[in-house]
Amino acid sequence: MKAWTRWQDWVTLVAGIYAALSSIWVHGTSGATPSLIVLGILIALTSLVSLANPGVVATEWLNTLWGVLLFVAPWVITYTQSTAASWTSWVVGALTVILSLTAVPASKAAHHHVIQH
Repeated sequence: MKAWTRWQDWVTLVAGIYAALSSIWVHGTSGATPSLIVLGILIALTSLVSLANPGVVATEWLNTLWGVLLFVAPWVITYTQSTAASWTSWVVGALTVILSLTAVPASKAAHHHVIQH
């Protein structure tokens, strides 16, 4: 697999950027804003690394972790009363988890191909 071609990583990159910038249009509680910004940036950065190096399987697992953390953040950090911030966390988190897990087999194959050559 060539660098910069996996669609799942492009979608998680955009989703991470969306989450990080969402505090501009989503008004949440004090815990919502830092959660969305930090986890959104982590998702975007990990997606960039994954796009540049498609054989690094750890980046897909890291994005899965960031997605899970973003998904549970409204309950853990207690900003479920902020509907827009909560839904942003849930949708971006779930999307990141699902897409990162679907990219794991391709990433493993790319990793295996690099090791053989």
